[in-house]
Amino acid sequence: MDIVGRTAARSAQQRPVPQIIAPAGPAHASAEDGVTALYHAHALGLIRLAHIMLGDRAAAEDVVQDAFCGLYRNWSRLADQAKALPYVRSSVLNGCRTALRRRPVARLAGGPGDGGAEPAALIAAAVASAEAAVLSVERRREVMTALRALPGRQREVLVLRFYLDLPDTDIARDMGISPSTVRSTAYRALAALGRSLGEGK
Repeated sequence: MDIVGRTAARSAQQRPVPQIIAPAGPAHASAEDGVTALYHAHALGLIRLAHIMLGDRAAAEDVVQDAFCGLYRNWSRLADQAKALPYVRSSVLNGCRTALRRRPVARLAGGPGDGGAEPAALIAAAVASAEAAVLSVERRREVMTALRALPGRQREVLVLRFYLDLPDTDIARDMGISPSTVRSTAYRALAALGRSLGEGK
C-alpha cells in the first residue's frame, strides 16, 4: 500500500462515518410498509404502463421509481391511504408527460430501437411458425408506433382503458378530467388509431 492509500485508510478509521437513521415511530413504519406493499403489488404493471407511454424500458423504470419515492415522501399528507394507488398512477402519467416533453421529437414515433419483442412474444414465436411470429411482432410494432403517434391525452386514455382495464371514472380521476371527456377522447383516439393502421379500407 502506498503512502496515499495508508493516509486515506488512517483518516477513514479516525473519522466516524455518519449513519442515516430512519425516524422511529408508527408513522414511518406505516409509510415504509404501505409503499413497500404497494410497490410489490403494482410496480410491474406501472412499469409496463410507462413503457407503453415512453417506448423505453429504462426511462419507464425511472418514472415509476420517482413516483414511488414521491409517494413515500408524501405518505403522511395522504388524507386517505386507500388512494395511494391512484396517486402513484397519476404521478407515473405526469412523469411520462415530462419525459416526453424533454425528448427529441424524432424518437416519439418509435423505430428500430423501440424495445423489440418481449419475452411472451419470444415464447410464442418458438411455438408458432416463423412466418406467423414475424407477422405478429411486426403488427405489434405497427400498433405501438401508431399509439405513440397519438396526442398525449388520447394515448393515456387508451392505455389506461385497454391496458390497465380501468373504468372511465378511475381514468377521469387519475387524469383530472370528466368521465364524458374520457369517453369522447377514447372515441377519437380509436378512430385515429384505426385510420393510422389502415383499418376499414
